[in-house]
Amino acid sequence: MSTENEGNAVPPAPSAPPVPVASPAPPQGDAGATAQLPPVPSGPPEQHPYGPPTQSYGAPEGSWPPPPPPGTPGYGEAGAGGAGGGWGASYQQPAPKPAGGGRGGLIAAVLVAALVAGGLGGGLGYTLAKDNDDQGSTTVSASDNGASQVKRAPGTIAGVASRALPSTVTIEAESNSGEGGTGTGFVFDTQGHIVTNNHVVAEAVDGGKLSATFPDGRKYAAEVVGHAQGYDVAVIKLKNAPSDLKPLSLGNSDQVAVGDETIAIGAPFGLSNTVTTGIISAKNRPVASSDGSSSSKASYMSALQTDASINPGNSGGPLLNASGAVIGINSAIQSTSGGSFGSGQSGSIGLGFAIPINQAKYVAQQLIKSGKPVYAKIGASVSLEESADGAKITDQGTGGADAVESGGPAAKAGLKPGDVITKLDDSVIDSGPTLIGEIWTHKPGDKVKVTYTRGGDQHTVDLTLGSRVGDS
Repeated sequence: MSTENEGNAVPPAPSAPPVPVASPAPPQGDAGATAQLPPVPSGPPEQHPYGPPTQSYGAPEGSWPPPPPPGTPGYGEAGAGGAGGGWGASYQQPAPKPAGGGRGGLIAAVLVAALVAGGLGGGLGYTLAKDNDDQGSTTVSASDNGASQVKRAPGTIAGVASRALPSTVTIEAESNSGEGGTGTGFVFDTQGHIVTNNHVVAEAVDGGKLSATFPDGRKYAAEVVGHAQGYDVAVIKLKNAPSDLKPLSLGNSDQVAVGDETIAIGAPFGLSNTVTTGIISAKNRPVASSDGSSSSKASYMSALQTDASINPGNSGGPLLNASGAVIGINSAIQSTSGGSFGSGQSGSIGLGFAIPINQAKYVAQQLIKSGKPVYAKIGASVSLEESADGAKITDQGTGGADAVESGGPAAKAGLKPGDVITKLDDSVIDSGPTLIGEIWTHKPGDKVKVTYTRGGDQHTVDLTLGSRVGDS
């Protein structure tokens, strides 16, 4: 299964809805009220529909970073990577603003429309009420008991959201060239570490700008502590972090069941602090993502699938269970335009995918500790071709290297070129990328059972996973 990432350039879209003539003039300084929406393509987007789990996604294990297979789509227009941004509302260096500044874009257009509608509605409401009062009618209003905010029970969605929102942030990443985007992250510890997706912060890795804004408006500069391309996980740290940070509690993604309620928090299309709900639709979905370019580095996950509405900008945000514990990091969607957030600004159709938090927690801890990711490996290169039969060990590795690493885990277990791996423990393996994603749910040193076929015969061997440090 594959999904779109950043990197898809988009042409202009119609401007935001015009303000009616009779509407009040916007406050001075709101110069962005009529800013244009993110551009969309003039023609139909290239289709990358989700296929069955047999679709090939990744690269041979023998090299890193692995190039994606032909036609592999990416994460969607999301965070800050590629020409089109990644997993967030696409962002580009703004043009010079008129005196007084302005917010612009989709948010400004929505706000203006809301204010105009609110003004008209209020006027009509007042007129009707006045006429009724003249006729001696009365109305009864429920008292708010002086409460400025309505409280909800802890077990409700509103209660979970009210506790979790203060610990989420909207991330803005910008490269030295001015390209970038927005995404989401959440507080990991009291030291100021924020967990998000790698593709959200990719543009800011090499000297770019990075900031995180809390729902209460507090904004902090941040820096990348470490990032893992293969896992699509990154950790940033707030500069001058406040002392009142409250990390979100982490759940156990291994105990998630299909049908469990889910709550997603993010900034879809730049609309920060958005809460949506759904259920766990499936577990262990093999998903690979890239930006579809020839130089793309693929990411792999054995994902949690949810129908909670997630869109460009949700990337890196928490997927919570009904108790408010984080069970995953929202990372990819499938959409009607072939999964591309960059093609036509497509949105949710109820197929979202999250990195299980058990895996993300391990990766984040490694990044905080050393700044580099650590990957489990079997020490063999596998075919990228689409196949329903399993993951075939190639005859030769990348760049002429041996397909089976001498002295590596696969060699010690007796695996050879041509063997087709069909199961890892109890998980069915239908392709090379599925095998990679499944291996990466484990840690180096874990012992696994590998089932494979050779010459038509099936064999099972025990294998102790090795390790590889870094993305390259």
